[in-house]
Amino acid sequence: MAKKFPEQPAHPERNCWGCDRYCAADAMLCGNGSERTQHPIELFGLEWARACGAEVAEADAADPAATAA
Repeated sequence: MAKKFPEQPAHPERNCWGCDRYCAADAMLCGNGSERTQHPIELFGLEWARACGAEVAEADAADPAATAA
């Protein structure tokens, strides 16, 4: 089973997002020295999931301040 793809990682520039390994950008196992794959948030911004048509769970889509109890 594939890992859950994070919608808004804290530091997306530190990892390669090309496969399910999410390797460190300076130690890619499958890249053979090629460049890392960027996270969609780096390419499309914070609303990348909705802009790309990905299904986002309602709990993830809600405002975090509104769900805090």
